[in-house]
Amino acid sequence: MTAFPVPDLADVLAARQRIAPYLRATALYRYPALDAMTGAQVQVKHENHQPVGAFKVRGGVNLVSQLDADERRRGVITASTGNHGQSVAYAADLFGVRAVICVPEQANPVKVESMRALGAEVVYHGRDFDEAREHCEKQATEHGYRYIHSGNEPSLIAGVATATVEILEAQPDTEVIVVPVGGGSGAAGACVVAKAARPSIEVIGVQSEAAPAAYRSWQAGTLVEDTTSTFAEGLATS
Repeated sequence: MTAFPVPDLADVLAARQRIAPYLRATALYRYPALDAMTGAQVQVKHENHQPVGAFKVRGGVNLVSQLDADERRRGVITASTGNHGQSVAYAADLFGVRAVICVPEQANPVKVESMRALGAEVVYHGRDFDEAREHCEKQATEHGYRYIHSGNEPSLIAGVATATVEILEAQPDTEVIVVPVGGGSGAAGACVVAKAARPSIEVIGVQSEAAPAAYRSWQAGTLVEDTTSTFAEGLATS
């Protein structure tokens, strides 16, 4: 896997300025029932209020807004199980860029239709995300598209990290941030901001037991592949 520069807080703040004309800050709400279940004071960041219903749109808008003229002319391609693809499709539509999204054959049909409604071309390939990704990378090479990796993109991470900035602005005494782990961009962004703001903040990444590759990789200290059978397609990476 190719190394890439890790974004810092300055990159996140720059991303915030870029996306501000297009995306609003989302609410942070507390629910007493969650407090009772966990024995802690829990607040939920409502990224479901974003235009595509997920935090990843922050990264898509930040990345596509920075494409140069040649990249915009060539168009972009990415692989996704749903949310990342919607993010790229939304951003591409916003800035008038052609987008091709490669999805697994069993991709969520609602999210696929959302991508198409946003003007993206959808290509079905493979049983899971990783087979779709491999096909996507081949297509990028053959056709000259600007390939957008779902995780190894500094601009994506900086963009999604703006959600963590909003959390700490609304609740500066936050002690723990819990984030889902699918491709990993959201968890990486949370770590970037938390480390810069207050290193004592604990970031906990949560992965489905039915798709444990990231958890096992974290334990091993190296990339590990595993099977995925989770129904939560946003977490279904192997």
